[in-house]
Amino acid sequence: MSESLFRRLLVLVALIFCVALVVLAGPPMLENPDIIGAFAAGFVNPYAAGYSTDVILCWVILAIWVLFERQHYQIRGGWLALLLGIVPGVAVGFALYLLMRQRQLKGSGLV
Repeated sequence: MSESLFRRLLVLVALIFCVALVVLAGPPMLENPDIIGAFAAGFVNPYAAGYSTDVILCWVILAIWVLFERQHYQIRGGWLALLLGIVPGVAVGFALYLLMRQRQLKGSGLV
């Protein structure tokens, strides 16, 4: 896969997630802007709880990775990826981090 295709696919997936989030969660959130209730709704049944737990732990893994690479490879701006991993979601934060990481590692000569 080319670098250009890699970047385009990351952006595409992040945008698809944002659109899906607005379509799926936007109307209920406008109707009842209860953020804690929306978070709790991710745990309404065992299947939803499994997916929600997976997403939360994926964010934790991303945070560990960001902190590790900040110290060992001086990757900057990971805090923004972690913030976007919370709102709108891990798909966006993770994609952003991979794009930032690629650019910085390429500029440092490590890649």
